[in-house]
Amino acid sequence: MDKLNTLKQRLTAYQKVAIAYSGGCDSNFLLNVALHTLGKENVLAILCVGDMMSSEDLAEARTLLKDVQHVEIPIDVLSVEQFKHNAHDRCYHCKKMIMSKVIKAAHAQDFKYVLDGKNKDDEGVYRPGIQACLELGILSPMAECQLSKQEIREYSKILGIVTHDKPANACLASRFDYDTLLTKEKLERVDKAEALFHQLGIYYVRVRVQDELARIEVEKKDFAKVMEHLEVAEALKALGFRYVTLDLNGITSGSYDKK
Repeated sequence: MDKLNTLKQRLTAYQKVAIAYSGGCDSNFLLNVALHTLGKENVLAILCVGDMMSSEDLAEARTLLKDVQHVEIPIDVLSVEQFKHNAHDRCYHCKKMIMSKVIKAAHAQDFKYVLDGKNKDDEGVYRPGIQACLELGILSPMAECQLSKQEIREYSKILGIVTHDKPANACLASRFDYDTLLTKEKLERVDKAEALFHQLGIYYVRVRVQDELARIEVEKKDFAKVMEHLEVAEALKALGFRYVTLDLNGITSGSYDKK
């Protein structure tokens, strides 16, 4: 429990913190540890609501924040040109806009320190948004304590935090090729498409969009379940896809970054 204690010590030094919150495993772990360490009155969760977030993740985040001091910020991600055109560095520009609003909201509530859920593993993958957070002075105590994703899950389970086994998710824009014009309708279609698989009990899924084709990425252990429910292909076509494929490589985080 050394790293957990180190995290608690860092939080104690801040005394009062605002947390950029998504409802995912990382940010929810940080929120729960902060609440336990500092008390409810000294912790503010800030939830950003926009088209980049799935409707299911938003609903779950709101449920998790039911008894927590929090604010919601509406975000128009499509107003960011680099996001709208799905530029390779869209995450940097989008994160810069979002976290600037988070800082403003935190300061309005008299919270000086703003924290995010970055962990040690995030530093080893393509995450242009990290640079934006660094430039804005966002603090990442879990990364500073060298907490890995697996350790966060293990600590979460020990502490009885319900998101300990929640699959990782990402901005819905990550389902599209770079330099693809994004719209609210396209993002909503992906959201609805992935919800079809959640209804089958497959929660770690990506529906990658390539023009009229939906390329389904799931863990290889879920291939059989997909094949048992081929009616999902018709449901996807009803959403507007012409072709549906199952990627035999399985799910790959950041697959559009690996070309």
